[in-house]
Amino acid sequence: MASDIFGNPLPPEPLPPEAEPLPEPPAPDGPGLFGDPAPPPRPAAPPPAPAEPTAPAATPYRVLARKYRPTSFAELIGQDALVRTLGNAFTQGRVHHAFMLTGVRGVGKTTTARIIARALNCIGPDGKGGPTADPCGVCSECRAILADRHPDYIELDAASSNSVDDVRELRERLRFRPAQGRFKVIVLDEVHMLSSAAFNALLKTLEEPPPDVKFMLATTELRKVPTTILSRCQTFHLKRVPQQALRDHFARICDKEGVAAEAEALALVARAADGSVRDGLSILDQAIALAGSAGVTAAAVREMLGLADQGLALALMEALMAGDVAAALDLSEQAHSRGIDPGVMLSDLLELTHLLSRLRSMPDLRRDPALTEEERVRGAALADRLSIPVLGRAWQMLLKGVQEVAQDGVDRRAAAEMVLIRLAHVAELPTPGELVKRLTDSGALPVAPGAGPPPPGPGGGLRAIAGGGAQPAAAPRAPEPAPAPALPQPGTWRDVVALASGRDPQLHAELLFYVHPVHVAPGRIEMRPAQGAPRDIAQKLIGFLQSATGARWAVSLVNAGGEPTLAEQGRAAEQDRLALARAHPLVQAVLAAFPGATIEAVRDASLDSYGLPAPAPEEAAEMDARGFAPPDALPADPDDIPEED
Repeated sequence: MASDIFGNPLPPEPLPPEAEPLPEPPAPDGPGLFGDPAPPPRPAAPPPAPAEPTAPAATPYRVLARKYRPTSFAELIGQDALVRTLGNAFTQGRVHHAFMLTGVRGVGKTTTARIIARALNCIGPDGKGGPTADPCGVCSECRAILADRHPDYIELDAASSNSVDDVRELRERLRFRPAQGRFKVIVLDEVHMLSSAAFNALLKTLEEPPPDVKFMLATTELRKVPTTILSRCQTFHLKRVPQQALRDHFARICDKEGVAAEAEALALVARAADGSVRDGLSILDQAIALAGSAGVTAAAVREMLGLADQGLALALMEALMAGDVAAALDLSEQAHSRGIDPGVMLSDLLELTHLLSRLRSMPDLRRDPALTEEERVRGAALADRLSIPVLGRAWQMLLKGVQEVAQDGVDRRAAAEMVLIRLAHVAELPTPGELVKRLTDSGALPVAPGAGPPPPGPGGGLRAIAGGGAQPAAAPRAPEPAPAPALPQPGTWRDVVALASGRDPQLHAELLFYVHPVHVAPGRIEMRPAQGAPRDIAQKLIGFLQSATGARWAVSLVNAGGEPTLAEQGRAAEQDRLALARAHPLVQAVLAAFPGATIEAVRDASLDSYGLPAPAPEEAAEMDARGFAPPDALPADPDDIPEED
């Protein structure tokens, strides 16, 4: 732009006359100057075309999870205890100032908080109502909270607002009275994400909030919330919604949406929801979009959820349980070509093993509509062919296989195939119980002539626990005897020690490990203290027996003789049982069938808590007839007891 000598911009130069547009001459109103006829009149400009009507803006689509979000307690499904408790609280005017709502995702924690906020602030259609368990939904307070524009309804995400500064800012906002409603309602979602400092800053306000403030805390990880916070809240555990309730709920929604849906398809959606209403509605939304104008079918839902590979898992399990390694590896190759991760393949087998175990244990489960047709027919047939021990062994091996595949630096596909090979190989082997039964029925045990099984104990037998090999071997366990009542007047040393058990633990331990019994009779005990025994053990025992039995007891100490301590007797008896078990022909046969297995312990249900059998009647009578120390030996001076090496 041009400027003058002072720098001011100059006005634009006028256009030359030839460049200016000439005005259009007026139309002649008569004949021309030289007698020319008058030109025809100019056509009038056409009127502007009328504007086409504008189409109304399309209403944005709302997903089913938002469209059918409950707005009252009556619409909550599967939470009867919560609804009943809160309804009674509002009726009685006993509404707490802080609620802790916990449960898995999508069961209605935040929805319940919003319903409580409306119930607290509802003023009714006439504007004169008070807190109620049945908010009207039409008053200004209810509509504002439903639209998320109420100034006194504050909903915070503790996952992002989790610092102590955020809590301090919230506390400052609570100093002012509600701007519009009756109460200020603070909703803290995922409250377990708050930092320790934020929890401490919230603690005092949560314990003594202003009278017009209510707190609603929601979390999926209740164990991560400090107990100091939990003790100041009323906690409600929102349960997973049962599958039957979810199926009925989804059927009602399909009717309202005008969508046809097969009952099996809704059962599959409810099963995939895993108790979460929101997850189920999201899956149903996707299934309706997939179906288009057609109805929602079970086949389409299975394909959408990736359940079409369930037949592959069943075929793989059938090959494994038949010991067909080649078929199992071929099916594994098919799974790999379909893009199925090896870990997912093993996880599917693990889930199938659990289902087969349930079908085997509960035959009525086969009529469950939540199961697919293939699970009810093909899975039930496979469960009938497999026993619980076989399924339990497969579960343990698959569980370990999943961990092996997840290890770092391991070829996942190779690790998964090795698990399949082991499963197919083990399928041909009998379980420990089957092996024992076969050896017993066939008489193939290597029993020497005249040798038989060792005599059972007073309770009826032994149970050997093998460890370190492929599987443990166990004989049937005898039923445990009922505990014998405590004797008011002990007659044996074991009775004396048992009397102290539970009443005086310290004295019980001292008698168990540091006393050699010499003679015991009602009212009289002769014993030899071992090295490390307390010097006042005799006086302590006298006082205890007098208070426990109500009779006077004489306790004498000697310097020599006596039986081993009760603990030494128990250890010696355990070694004898181990030697007896190793010599048993049946145990030897099991150890030979499972190389590397060892006997770790032997359990005998007939033994007492010290690992000793009950004394025979004649032995007890002999103990009662034994002599006792002379009177001058009572009591002995503890200083005269020599210390043992």
